Amino acid sequence: MSRRPDILGEFTADHKAVTELLDRAETAPAGSAERAELVSRLTDLLFTHCAAEEEHLFPVVQHDVPEGGALVFRSIHDHLAIGQYLSDMQGLDPADPAFDTLLRGLADTLRQHLEGEEKALFPAARKALPAAARAALGDRLRGEREELGGGPE
Repeated sequence: MSRRPDILGEFTADHKAVTELLDRAETAPAGSAERAELVSRLTDLLFTHCAAEEEHLFPVVQHDVPEGGALVFRSIHDHLAIGQYLSDMQGLDPADPAFDTLLRGLADTLRQHLEGEEKALFPAARKALPAAARAALGDRLRGEREELGGGPE
């Protein structure tokens, strides 16, 4: 019997997929269609992931985790900054120097955000939420993703 990941396992897997796409986008040739396509895929993945965290994880963390409100506030602040970078990049030609500048800013913000969630938010949630609750949240997230046609990359 294979054990399915709980909500934190699901989001950790998302983080890995985000990091892999980000690494590929950064190493793709500057100005290339490949870089633009990878950033487009990264954008889709990030908007889906951030929305899922905000819907499924943050309300529980805010309610059940000591200092959860501060942890959630920080993550939402990061999500807004990440969204702004992605919005600013939309419609830019990948050959525009601003595209690479924004990509570097996105990469820095995103890496700090992922590290913060994995070192602070996720461990606090793991400690405060019973395993059964985390598993149920993971099942709910997977079910919604299946209805929408799959999860992250």
